[in-house]
Amino acid sequence: MSDQQRYGQQYGESYEGYDPYQQPQQQPQYGGQQAQPQPPAWPGQQQPAYDDGQAQQYTQQWQGQTWETQMQAPVTAAPVAPSPAMAEVPETPYLPPQGAGGDAAGAGYGPATVAGNTRVTDAQRARLEGRSPIIEPGMQPAALTALLGLLLSGTAAVGTYALVVPLVILQAVTAAGWFRLNGMWPARQGIALAFAGAVTADVALLAAGRENAPTAIVGTLGVWVVLTLFLQLRSHADPDTRMSGLMATIASAALAIIAAGHLAAEPDAVSVGAAAVAAAVLARALPLPTAASVVVALLAAAGAGIAVGGMTDLGSKGALLGVAAGVCALVGHRVASYDYPSRFVHFTAGVALPLAAAAPAVYLVGRALA
Repeated sequence: MSDQQRYGQQYGESYEGYDPYQQPQQQPQYGGQQAQPQPPAWPGQQQPAYDDGQAQQYTQQWQGQTWETQMQAPVTAAPVAPSPAMAEVPETPYLPPQGAGGDAAGAGYGPATVAGNTRVTDAQRARLEGRSPIIEPGMQPAALTALLGLLLSGTAAVGTYALVVPLVILQAVTAAGWFRLNGMWPARQGIALAFAGAVTADVALLAAGRENAPTAIVGTLGVWVVLTLFLQLRSHADPDTRMSGLMATIASAALAIIAAGHLAAEPDAVSVGAAAVAAAVLARALPLPTAASVVVALLAAAGAGIAVGGMTDLGSKGALLGVAAGVCALVGHRVASYDYPSRFVHFTAGVALPLAAAAPAVYLVGRALA
């Protein structure tokens, strides 16, 4: 007797080898329920599903909520009503993805909006809201301009080398303020280049003397224009950036170099012109209507020219020099107020530009009156 037969007699049943192709036999029921064993699946045949009892016994149950993305309704953003300030801003065009034939690859794209546009500048927002983009520096920068102007006026009477100290401060603030006024900050290389040109003009003036002042100033300006062009040609920035940097650097260097006209002018003219600028800027900062403020500023410049001119050899001619310097100062004041400038602009360009712009008038009118 084989081992399989002895094993079957011992346990009261026969043992037969497993036949995967044999049909399942009816199993006995226990407690009114019939056990349903799962036979192995045929090749290519789908496994039969368990009944409920077996599914609960062998299957892990997920009790939490599920997130069926295909059954959820698409979420749409709530419409945002545009504010009156943004009503005139043109919408930025947005092109949906294009298919092979050039048609839109889907119809799920809404109209373009500017609700998230952060590129609107303060000046543009001010124009859209009906406000002026021109903000004047105010009394504090005007007081600093007046202080620097009085320093120029007083040191000019002391001597040439004493005048160099406030002049260098004026040139440094002019170079930094012009770059910030044009929205370029930090621009250390451009500021350093413009300031270096101003110091070079001062040294050339001290070496050549007042009689050769035009040659020293124009020659320095020409050299610095060529140097700026050379440096910009070596830049790897895009053409628009290089062009804007070139223009800002040349303008900043020109203003800082032209401010050396205070060093080239006669000492009496510098005393009268700087005092006139101080008076004009302080009067312009008064809380008056624009037209009235301009008239008051020019009258104050003329009065300062007469007062300081009486202390010098210019006498009453100082009124004409005072008015000329006052007009140039108001032009520089206006430039520093343009296009919604920042507080930093007011304390750099707003302080320096009135005095720097008045330098040519101080030199030319002073020589004509002398």
